[in-house]
Amino acid sequence: MSANMLKQERVAFIDKRLQELYPNPPVPLDHSDPYTLLVAVLLSAQCTDERVNLVTPALFALADNPFDMAKESVETIREIIKPCGLSPQKSKAIRGLSEILINEHGGEVPQDFESLERLPGVGHKTASVVMAQSFGVPSFPVDTHIHRLAQRWGLTRGRNVSETERDLKRVFKKSRWNDLHLQIIFYGREFCSARGCDGRVCEICTTCYPTRKHPKRVNKP
Repeated sequence: MSANMLKQERVAFIDKRLQELYPNPPVPLDHSDPYTLLVAVLLSAQCTDERVNLVTPALFALADNPFDMAKESVETIREIIKPCGLSPQKSKAIRGLSEILINEHGGEVPQDFESLERLPGVGHKTASVVMAQSFGVPSFPVDTHIHRLAQRWGLTRGRNVSETERDLKRVFKKSRWNDLHLQIIFYGREFCSARGCDGRVCEICTTCYPTRKHPKRVNKP
């Protein structure tokens, strides 16, 4: 059995293989502009993208811009988004951020991290997705799934998503960040899920660590 790859070799292999598998990764959340993406990412917290995509058509039929959304009551918004979970907090956040966008940003989604992260319900990961996918700013949004895979692949020993984001940004070219975060998500869903792989099953895990004998323990964020 061949030896485990060195870190530089793992990075090169992972980068190349993900590019081969997912050359043009789409954004998995259905949206039409920065505002609808912002709302969809907010809804995706502790919820699957598939479920968000089932809920947002009704929500965006009601209001697909901050001016219309701010006219709706929190209760009306909450009724629509209930299937996504955490609906009390999320409905308040959606209405609240819509009002802030109108009052402070002329109804436009701001194109800087600081302004985005000041919006209710918007953390660094949500802001990173919007900056990357709506505005093309190099970002590396890291969720719990990317955190898990990065640990399995020996790219980080981060104790949380912030440390993992820092480590991934160090090893991959900046020009690849926006696509890579999507490619890792798609690969994880298809081949290296939480239950489907323990660090010894999928192609990337077995190629990077052919001598791994025990399940890879992952630091939970």
